[in-house]
Amino acid sequence: MICVNCDARGIKAAPNMSRLPELTRLLRVLSRKHQPPMSLSKLCEELECKERSVKRYIRELRETHGYPIEYDREYGGYRLDSGLAGLELPGLFFSESELSALLTMRAMLSAVQPGLFEKDLAPLGRRVEELIAESGVEAAEVARRVRIVPIGSRPVDDKVFGACAQASLARRRLRLKYRSRGREGDWEEREVSPQRLVRYRENWYLDLWCHQREGLRVFSLDQIKDIHVLETQALDLSAEQVDREFKTSFGIFSGEPTNRAVLRFSAYRAQWVSKEDWHGQQTARWLEDGSYELTVPYARPEELVGDILKYGDGVEVLEPADLRQMVADVLVRMTGLYGSGENA
Repeated sequence: MICVNCDARGIKAAPNMSRLPELTRLLRVLSRKHQPPMSLSKLCEELECKERSVKRYIRELRETHGYPIEYDREYGGYRLDSGLAGLELPGLFFSESELSALLTMRAMLSAVQPGLFEKDLAPLGRRVEELIAESGVEAAEVARRVRIVPIGSRPVDDKVFGACAQASLARRRLRLKYRSRGREGDWEEREVSPQRLVRYRENWYLDLWCHQREGLRVFSLDQIKDIHVLETQALDLSAEQVDREFKTSFGIFSGEPTNRAVLRFSAYRAQWVSKEDWHGQQTARWLEDGSYELTVPYARPEELVGDILKYGDGVEVLEPADLRQMVADVLVRMTGLYGSGENA
């Protein structure tokens, strides 16, 4: 356990690594709120060790690390004196596994959005690396042992992401220019009330209320430019209202579901699909031949068609008929690209 509290560099010396678990547990026990001083026997019970060990841990925390652990004669127990002026207790503690987790999270964040919060998080990252080095683990091991491969992610301007995050948390409106896909060159100025940022399939989206369209919309952050955070208070919708619009149908598209797709996956594909979450309201069943039938609600078919096609001949659309025909039409056009002859 590494403690971030104050030596000459502003950091208190880390406890002896061989006794980190015990020292940490002792500090956490003594730091519980609204708790009377704890007797030596009670501390032995909590730490599952002998009296001489508890006394040694208390002495080390007092003498080596400066923690004001006092013995209260009235109660016959030990307590942390947190009332000393200028002293913060119990401090900020990280175990080796927690420090490793922090470094891993930083690597994940960098992979999700390179440069995201890099300036703001750099000091914390350096301190975490210094602290974990004290435990004998090299921070560089994270880069060697954790590999994150984002596929299909579209870069987002740091200014755009920062403004969306700031406005979402501060509940402020945004003025921006947005271009819907398929309308190249047609940028529209919008004033919006952000509701929440969404990371979906390797890309960032913003659920928002558009004041020009007077309705909920989803904007892809990579399609936003000229963004400004306004002083105007954002329209604040309930989480339930936003969820009704965005979470009831399949995929990123909004709207109440108007159809339910029934898909049958081959026994081979079922090995993976049966473990996947396609939608919060999906239903499924195994068929006698080992195939797997999945039913998902949807409002717009575009994204669903793409997911169906990626399974090739391992999936068949059973219902509805118009979705089945849509997939068939795409397959006909794809076949046309390659011709019917062997070397066409």
